[in-house]
Amino acid sequence: MSLPKTLAEDVARNLVMVAKLIDEDPEQAYAYSRIALRLASRVAAVREAAGFAAYATQKYAEALAEFRAARRMTGGVDLWPVMADCERGLGRPERAMAMAGEPEVQKLDKAGQVEMRLVAAGARRDMGQIDAAIVTLQSPELASNSVQPWTARLRYAYADALLSAGREDEAREWFGKTIEADKDGATDASDRLAELDGVEFVDAMDEDEDEPGAVAGSGVGADAEADVHVAGDVDMEGGIDEDIDDDIDDEIQAEAGIEADDKDSRDKG
Repeated sequence: MSLPKTLAEDVARNLVMVAKLIDEDPEQAYAYSRIALRLASRVAAVREAAGFAAYATQKYAEALAEFRAARRMTGGVDLWPVMADCERGLGRPERAMAMAGEPEVQKLDKAGQVEMRLVAAGARRDMGQIDAAIVTLQSPELASNSVQPWTARLRYAYADALLSAGREDEAREWFGKTIEADKDGATDASDRLAELDGVEFVDAMDEDEDEPGAVAGSGVGADAEADVHVAGDVDMEGGIDEDIDDDIDDEIQAEAGIEADDKDSRDKG
């Protein structure tokens, strides 16, 4: 779907902010995504971005609705694993497991298939099937010495599952292998390994006690307070209400296909 130039620029500006903030400030990213959704709800990229922003803030019903809408528009399967993980977040691991067995999984690229394996293992753990989770993670990708973008996360999930099963020596080995693959420090494998080895880290100095003249209410908290009303402050031509139209909210609820109390389900494990 094509948009008028000015509208397309406004949408793009908000999507850029979603991508920029989603890791460091997911709530503000979510606010920008709602503006983009108000402007162009029939654009697949907007629905996908809104889905990831909702997912980052643990609004799993909204995220699932947006991912379903985006998938309908594109016909692709790339969002299948994260859709299954939304089912986990909504407390429905059995649905995530069912999705892991659907034909769509075979259409995923290697990264997508590994992601689906991680989701399926998580669903097994949600259902108390720790041994089955361990078996689910055992794969050629886990055994490979080649380091890929997914390697650290796969090894970490395997180590964590082993530890939950009481297999501490094996868990220690796999946390070590995770560290070898995790060059960017994306996991806390080093801390987990240190904990298993009985190593404790102590701060050398408590800044609140040792630094004279510290002023309460300054610093990060004050900066965060100054940045609160992002969505309402965005300068958009014609003025944009930060609240989504009721019809879009109705669509989200219809897509999710769940009762309102599902939105209060437990956080994703």
